Amino acid sequence: MIARHGTVADERVIWHDVECGGYGADLPVWRELAGESGGAVLDVGCGTGRVALHLAGAAHAVTGVDHDPPLVEALSERARARGLDVDARVADARTLELTSSFALIAFPMQVIQLLREPTDRRAALAAAAGCLAPGGRLALAIVEGVPYGGGEMAQPLPDVAEIDGWIYSSQPIEIADEGGVMLVKRLRQRVSPAGDLAEALDRTRLAVLDADGLEREARDAGLRPAGRREIAETEIYVGSVVVVLER
Repeated sequence: MIARHGTVADERVIWHDVECGGYGADLPVWRELAGESGGAVLDVGCGTGRVALHLAGAAHAVTGVDHDPPLVEALSERARARGLDVDARVADARTLELTSSFALIAFPMQVIQLLREPTDRRAALAAAAGCLAPGGRLALAIVEGVPYGGGEMAQPLPDVAEIDGWIYSSQPIEIADEGGVMLVKRLRQRVSPAGDLAEALDRTRLAVLDADGLEREARDAGLRPAGRREIAETEIYVGSVVVVLER
């Protein structure tokens, strides 16, 4: 399916939308957790607002943070266009440095696994713990282990979007186990309105984690396990587990 977007200036925004914007299997989990929290929500690694806009549209007070300024700017613009109140900020997950406190802090879509070093993950967990309101919860989505055992994978349908006459396509082609690090390879293709094709290989490296190990790391940040939620796999995306923690 081709999703149509408005004009987007920065290709980081485009590829984020293409590869992440269409994912919705986890949204019921975040909506449920936000409803249970009864307070403000912080979306860490918010990107262009896939989760933040969804929760704001359900009348939750939402702050979104991301380290990439163009993504944060895109979220702000989209929130304004929809009449939604989302506080979008540039911030490092390892420090956060926010003065507000939150009833729910969400790390969707394997954001915590982008922090491949244990010291960085513990810093992010400690920073999030410091932003929790009394009785608040921290919830982190992870893919456990290395899907498909590493190596070439059965080809799912590519993520595709049309933007101003250009066609963007991103095809997952391989997941490799590099010993504690999971390398995800995607073939990115871009077709101009004139039909010219350009392609490049994108590589994303994620920490290999499981729920038990993440809970152990969280204890070092003063957090304790508070349950888990399952997100089923789809035809395009692998399944994941949401580890819920509290102080």
